[in-house]
Amino acid sequence: MPIDIVLDAMGSDRSPEPEIRGAILACRQLDVRVHLVGPEDLLRPKLREALKSSANSRFGVPSRPRLPIFIVQASEWISMSDKASQAVRSKRDSSMRIGLKMVREGRAAGFITAGNTGAAMAIGKMVLGSLTGVDRPALTAVLPTSTGQPCVVLDVGANVDCNPENLVQFAIMGQMYAKNVLHVAQPRVGLLSIGEEDTKGNALTHETLPLLRQVAGSLGINFLGNVEGRDLYNGHTDVVVCDGFVGNVALKTSEGLAKLVSSSLRESLKSTVTSQVGAMLSQKAFKAFKSRLDYSEYGGAPLLGLRGVCVVGHGSSNERAVMNGIRVAAEFASASVNASIESALAGR
Repeated sequence: MPIDIVLDAMGSDRSPEPEIRGAILACRQLDVRVHLVGPEDLLRPKLREALKSSANSRFGVPSRPRLPIFIVQASEWISMSDKASQAVRSKRDSSMRIGLKMVREGRAAGFITAGNTGAAMAIGKMVLGSLTGVDRPALTAVLPTSTGQPCVVLDVGANVDCNPENLVQFAIMGQMYAKNVLHVAQPRVGLLSIGEEDTKGNALTHETLPLLRQVAGSLGINFLGNVEGRDLYNGHTDVVVCDGFVGNVALKTSEGLAKLVSSSLRESLKSTVTSQVGAMLSQKAFKAFKSRLDYSEYGGAPLLGLRGVCVVGHGSSNERAVMNGIRVAAEFASASVNASIESALAGR
């Protein structure tokens, strides 16, 4: 049975082209129905044009007639430059609000946008509400590691200032996401600090550590204690908890480093004839390497703690990132993560 996913067609920096093409990719590769939300007079001709052009080899997927893509009218949209608080009040017919209402009303299982993160957070809380026991929803990122098992990091930008109770709730939500969506049997949870010792860190980590140990003991969470920045990538930790300020810096640094490594490697391989021949012979390996560092392969960051599924993608998302965001939303909806989070929080 296909899963209905709502896609904000006006979210990304280059909307609506990446959204439309991503929806086409998703409907050809995933068992989903996609509802594109935005101005119908803009989306209808662009969807028709994209369907026509995708019949060739650009997408690398055979054409399939009557794709389950639907257009939902919204007369407004929220740009990256809009202030979240103002946009929430003034743009009541925005593509974000209409899409999230569809999730609340049960007409769709999940929502994805590559638009304004602050607005998605604010409208998500207003329209969907928070899960019982959750004070603040958290933006979650999935990072690649050297072992191949991804690492869940939260919060990565939704809450700049946090208290210890927020971090405890993040740990519970992240553990349930890793367990139910990434299928990690017993996720290892760590608190991000500047050293593994209990004495290391700032006031927030010092206050959170004992509280998190106590909760982990009562809920059976595999809590490792303090972890360091290198543990985001070495595969030793499955879930890393931090406040949104630290998490966002870590995420943006990771994106910048990935681009640096990829561009430096590309330039090095072009430097000599020998390296160019080596690159040709190793093309498959280099493609796999690039894929592991490419944000578009991870789709988007789920907002954990909302009473519904909301995924926020990168503003510069391309069609593949949009497609993977739809996949993440569908997997999230199918895994009953929210019910597990509420059950765990109620058992504290």
